[in-house]
Amino acid sequence: MSEGKTKTAKRRNIVSSAHLVSERAAELSSFEYGLYIASNAFERWIVRCMAAAGLPELGSLDVMVLHTVNHRARDKRLADICFVLNIEDSHTVNYALKKLARLGLVAGDKRGKEIFYATTAEGAEVCVKYREVREACLVNSFSAFAGEKGEDLNAEIGQAADLLRALSGLYDQAARSATSL
Repeated sequence: MSEGKTKTAKRRNIVSSAHLVSERAAELSSFEYGLYIASNAFERWIVRCMAAAGLPELGSLDVMVLHTVNHRARDKRLADICFVLNIEDSHTVNYALKKLARLGLVAGDKRGKEIFYATTAEGAEVCVKYREVREACLVNSFSAFAGEKGEDLNAEIGQAADLLRALSGLYDQAARSATSL
């Protein structure tokens, strides 16, 4: 090997379905496996965080819908919530809204043919408690994990968030294409 050139080790991808690995994009299968694991861990986290905030009966979709309704304290329609969360099956979100309303966390206001949802004072308070648990359990752990790299890690997480949003568009387009096959 000549000076100035270094041999780079070939990265071994961890995949959940080796039969899906493409020679053109082996990393995609590894990424999808990471999504499986991360999405399950995230859903478990938000349910347990909400339980620690006082509502153990909420599922992951319920938690996401509550936070979406509470976002910026603006009333939202079912279609708005589904759009923001990229959920196609509106009946699942509608069920979550009814559950949250039964618990007194959101309230619907019928305007014409549409119902606009907003968090109640109790719903907004639960979101504050959730944030406190999140700070204590996740953000503090994140800070310890980040160590000296704190600011760089925050920037990397921001870049990962941008990438996930971009990739969601690619997956949505692929889903539309698959529907026509």
